Amino acid sequence: MDILGATLRIYVDDLDKAIPFYEGLAGGRAHRSERGGVEVAAVGCFLLMSGPESQLEVLRKITATIAVTDVEETHRVLASLGADIVAGPVPTPAGRNLIARHPDGTIYEYVDRRA
Repeated sequence: MDILGATLRIYVDDLDKAIPFYEGLAGGRAHRSERGGVEVAAVGCFLLMSGPESQLEVLRKITATIAVTDVEETHRVLASLGADIVAGPVPTPAGRNLIARHPDGTIYEYVDRRA
C-alpha cells in the first residue's frame, strides 16, 4: 500500500467566496464536483466542502483524506491491521474511495484515481 499524500478537509459556508483564496494560496485551479447535496472543490492539497449541515455533520467525522495507489490493496492492509471498514470501496467522481475507522477511533477516507 503506497500513501501518496493527504488532503486537508475544510468546511465553508460559501464555496464560491472561498475558492479564489485557496486557488491563490495553492497556485492552481479548483476542480469542482457535487455529491449527495455537498459541493466540493479540490484545490491543491485542500478539499473545500459546502452544503446542508446534516450532510456536513457526517463528513466532519472524517479526519483527513489520504491518497493511495490502490483502494483495494488499502482495504486488505487496513483490515489486516485491525481497522474497521465503514464504507467502500465505492466509485466516486474522481476514482474510488473507502472510509475506515482505525483502532484508535480516528476515521479516514482513502482514495485512488482509478476509473
